[in-house]
Amino acid sequence: MEQIGAIAELIDALKKLPGVGPRAAQRIAYQLLNGDRSDANRLGEALLKATKTVHRCARCNNLTDGELCSFCASHNRDDSLLCIVESVADLMVIEQSLSYHGRYFILMGRLSPLNGVGPHEIGLDKLLERAGEPEVKEVIIATSFTAEGEATAFAVSELLSKHYPQLKLTRIARGVPAGAEIEYTDVNTVAQPAQTALMGNRQGSFFASIALPSAAAQAWQPQSRELARSA
Repeated sequence: MEQIGAIAELIDALKKLPGVGPRAAQRIAYQLLNGDRSDANRLGEALLKATKTVHRCARCNNLTDGELCSFCASHNRDDSLLCIVESVADLMVIEQSLSYHGRYFILMGRLSPLNGVGPHEIGLDKLLERAGEPEVKEVIIATSFTAEGEATAFAVSELLSKHYPQLKLTRIARGVPAGAEIEYTDVNTVAQPAQTALMGNRQGSFFASIALPSAAAQAWQPQSRELARSA
């Protein structure tokens, strides 16, 4: 049934949320309108306030309603560690692992030349400035293990190794997930630890890391999707 007016506008707005299709949007809209209107009003007020007050952290690009986010403002984080992630959602996953206590830098996405997303669009210039601060000793690159994520990781490693050769660059490890059986794991996942020199577990199971190439582009092997240790 075709909706008109304010209801259709509400449903259309809800459909733009990730994971919300037409049916789900319609159910949410009717739930908001048929239920206690105070809940709907509170939701609307919260959204309006957030859109007006929430912005990017001046230091790491996280979302915050202050000048600095809670992670950058905290005095209980390790200033020598800087973890690079693609999004706020990735940051929250790492935080929930309770295995990392350093600082963060959030890229504004990942490199995608076909979509017009280059180094400037994801904020590599700001990252270069942040990584050059004297307290930073190690940069952990925690981008996705997709083709675009790997390309972004390589670009970051090349940029930082060129400007700050003293920095230790590491990549989050990949492998068999907890609770999984090797028999049912794809061969590429099983092969990675054999192809890469895994270093010791740095801070719990999440951040077992591998060394990134210092400068040589020939160490990059896109066919194996691996950031291998340079010779």
